Amino acid sequence: MAKLNMVQAVNLALAQEMESDPTVLVMGQDVAVDGGVFRATEGLLDKFGAMRVVDTPLAESGIVGGAVGMAIAGLKPVCEMQFSGFSYMMMGQFEAHVTRMRSRTHGQLNLPMVIRMPFGGGVRALEHHSESREVLYAHQPGARVVIPSGPRNARALLVAAIRDPDPVVFMEPKHSYRAFREEVPDESETLPIGKAQVVQEGTDLTLISWGAMMRPTLKAAATVEKERGASIEIIDLLTIAPLDHETIAASVSKTGRCVVVQEAPRSFGPSSEITAVINDKAFWYLEAPVKRLTGYDVVTPYFGREKSYLPNADQVVRGIVETLDA
Repeated sequence: MAKLNMVQAVNLALAQEMESDPTVLVMGQDVAVDGGVFRATEGLLDKFGAMRVVDTPLAESGIVGGAVGMAIAGLKPVCEMQFSGFSYMMMGQFEAHVTRMRSRTHGQLNLPMVIRMPFGGGVRALEHHSESREVLYAHQPGARVVIPSGPRNARALLVAAIRDPDPVVFMEPKHSYRAFREEVPDESETLPIGKAQVVQEGTDLTLISWGAMMRPTLKAAATVEKERGASIEIIDLLTIAPLDHETIAASVSKTGRCVVVQEAPRSFGPSSEITAVINDKAFWYLEAPVKRLTGYDVVTPYFGREKSYLPNADQVVRGIVETLDA
């Protein structure tokens, strides 16, 4: 079992699915000759040729619009938005066609397509390169939004996304691309889309996060457990839409306390929806208010102030302790 980083795991998923299914193709800016800006598609052009690994013009709307036609025609396009901050140019196609096709045709047409996009901060990038705007895509009914947190679940979830009969937005946290390695099986594996993962069971508090924020979240939980002897249940959402209400509610009903950690700005983000789910389904079990640890309601700052913007392990520790003592 090889130890891979997330970029290598994404590359493995694409290569294996293209090998096993000739209808799968990759398209986007610089994905072919250059292997993608992060090298996630490196080597695919040599293996599968220019008909299946397609360098496109710098036109996000055209990339997604073309993929819609390909999916209707029976192909399974995997589009790459070079950065999530540039994906807003494709929102007309996404909202008007990608998310509506099954509904518009009363189930006669579906779009088996994936839109990959690197997102999030922590890599000292420039403006429009560091935003965490997953809620924009999750708010559009008709598409699934998946966010892996590590190499192994990235490979498994991307395989599941490619095989899904409906469109999937696959958001890859840049900060996790090369931050660490995990053992990834040589044989293909999948994880169910729409199902959160209980990373660690506990009884005193539920800690929920996703994507790159899982690393400081896990570190903070280990610190509190060591210093306070608390038993903390940790949930990695993996899918933002559809949200796994059942796993969230069952955990909070057991622990009575919850802390949610997100990189995105505080207002109207996924943590707000998670809190609403808890209020709807586990309110009478709560021993303390749900605490949210988030980014700020400001434009993501340049790298000189980026660390001050992103939630860190020390902040999560304080949030957990405050919630335990409430």
